[in-house]
Amino acid sequence: MVKAPLVITGLIVVALAVPMQSSLGSTRALDLILYSDGSAHVTNQLGVDPLEPDLRVDLFGSSVDNLIALGENDFLLSSELDGREAAVSTFGSSIVTIEYDIHDLVSKEGRIWTFALDSHSPYSLLMPPNSIIVGMSATPSNMDLRDDQIMLQLGAGISEINYIFGTAAPAVEPAPDDNYLIALGAALAAATAAGIVVLVKRRPPRAVQPAEPETSMSADTAIEQAPEMREDDKKIVRFISENGGQALESELRKRFLLPRTTMWRAVRRLERQGVIEISKKDQQNLIRLREDSA
Repeated sequence: MVKAPLVITGLIVVALAVPMQSSLGSTRALDLILYSDGSAHVTNQLGVDPLEPDLRVDLFGSSVDNLIALGENDFLLSSELDGREAAVSTFGSSIVTIEYDIHDLVSKEGRIWTFALDSHSPYSLLMPPNSIIVGMSATPSNMDLRDDQIMLQLGAGISEINYIFGTAAPAVEPAPDDNYLIALGAALAAATAAGIVVLVKRRPPRAVQPAEPETSMSADTAIEQAPEMREDDKKIVRFISENGGQALESELRKRFLLPRTTMWRAVRRLERQGVIEISKKDQQNLIRLREDSA
């Protein structure tokens, strides 16, 4: 008679403990963007069990900044760093997107930059502007151009990519087994140059207001006020300045081919630096350069 209550109590404890366990999720899409300073931006979209309240996501390193987690409809989720993991409260979301900046994936020796990643799933990699690939440890499944940047589709496993910045590949004596890699780098460099010409020719002319001395000075002044500003953020500031000092966030996404969450992070980064102001216009975010930056 004593054993039965103990067994029931034990089953209740186990049942209560199950919902408290963290789920791991399955990768639906993984996209990386490399910046000219050696940092990288990671966007990892995962499918999760909506009945699991907590999600733990393995990160690609421990030097992580600007971590955010978004549920469905871009709902901002509670998240925190725990070493090389992110702990996320899912709030019933079946799809969770994790975004963060990381400084552990790229190293430099001389002129050669090296990107290295061991991924459990296929992913896309957008190379920095004006970069030239001079070596690869794995052949990409696809590569093309996005504006003036090389986009690679890479498979799961260990990948290592060597690249430089410039307009031509260095004169390097290739090893016998590396000939195709050097040829690939040269081909990509040629394709990049050709791609830029084609894109410039196809780009429709845009009506531009007569240039005023204050327009370019506005962007330069704003950039000087925030010396820590990233290179891709400087492009956004210059575009806003050339657009009359303001632009809708949707216009910025179309111009720079960035997803909603990435542009959302960029404009809020500029807002924190005191460069822009964000207001609402017809249910959209209107981005303006601050008056004291003009």
